[in-house]
Amino acid sequence: MDYVESKIKNKFSGKVLLAASLAALCIIALIQSPNISSPNELSHRDIGIMHVLVTGGAGYIGSHAALRLLKDSYCVTIVDNLSRGNLGAVKVLQELFPEPWRLQFIYADLGDAKSVNKIFAANAFDAVMHFAAVAYVGESTLDPLRYYNNITSNTLVVVEAMAAHGVKTLIYSSTCATYGEPEKMPITEKTPQAPINPYGKAKKMAEDIILDFSKTSDMAVMILRYFNVIGSDPEGRLGEAPRPELREHGRISGACFDAALGIVPGLKIRGADYNTADGTCVRDYIDVNDLVDAHVKALAHAKAREVGIYNVGTGKGRSVKEFVEACKKATGVDIKVEYLSRRPGDYAQVYSDPSKINRELNWTAQYTDLQQSLQIAWTWQKLHRNGYGTGS
Repeated sequence: MDYVESKIKNKFSGKVLLAASLAALCIIALIQSPNISSPNELSHRDIGIMHVLVTGGAGYIGSHAALRLLKDSYCVTIVDNLSRGNLGAVKVLQELFPEPWRLQFIYADLGDAKSVNKIFAANAFDAVMHFAAVAYVGESTLDPLRYYNNITSNTLVVVEAMAAHGVKTLIYSSTCATYGEPEKMPITEKTPQAPINPYGKAKKMAEDIILDFSKTSDMAVMILRYFNVIGSDPEGRLGEAPRPELREHGRISGACFDAALGIVPGLKIRGADYNTADGTCVRDYIDVNDLVDAHVKALAHAKAREVGIYNVGTGKGRSVKEFVEACKKATGVDIKVEYLSRRPGDYAQVYSDPSKINRELNWTAQYTDLQQSLQIAWTWQKLHRNGYGTGS
């Protein structure tokens, strides 16, 4: 028995090592591809062309933001360590925008200050959109130190590099989780921040770093606190593809799609005894296309020595039960639902008052039909059962 177990373990270890080696070779091949420029090609500023660093640009939201920026004629550098992002998303963007001066991908970890400073030294960035972050509430309660390190510490590294290299504009991707569970709805930008989970706390600490530094600099800062993100690119080029091991922590839309695809036997809802109309959590679901539009508008309105803080949501709360019914209609599948105990760190209801961003940035959510947003995302999911790998 010991021999058999040892043989199995060795065989498994060999497969893991092979997979890791192949992944490393793919990363090296992508970085060294002649179609993806070296940092030196974007080392100087061109009048009339803005060069934006998108951290976490291989991830779900970051890749959609990079796509929008590229469509709007910005130059984009993506920095990602691929711990949560996807090489496939970068390849899609590179195929759409093959010019070497338009897009480059740099494989790097923001926790490595030396590498980050080298990237800033080799590139003439005009602005930074900082998306890179681990972002699951449940996971943050299980591994809080990872969240403080990845979100708070890494944001400090980015801001220090910006200061050292004279990059004056920062668009920061924050979250409604910094508000915790306010007594009054809807949430405005003046609602007190009292986060109740490590994810929200880490994001608030990162905000504090940015705000404190802005008081002593001429940096233009925009902080976007957004709500629950859904949807995908309407043209089907990008979508959400979380790591399989993170499915249990992921967004409800991903869980619904997994159940509809038969990847899991049904949908597990955590908590049906909240003080809401139907007992399930109430959230403000914002389409990813509206979200990136808010980022682009924030970039256009950013001003030196000024700080803008905005909620990005639809202003309408939807319960989890409502969401599930919309998902059933979008997929055409009668998804089996099981109700479990509450998830640690969750709150009963959170929805926004987006009037400030409507007024000051002329931004309004356009993709407000929940079922339609889910149908668009479902179309991508059906064609990409394995994410950016092979199809079904």
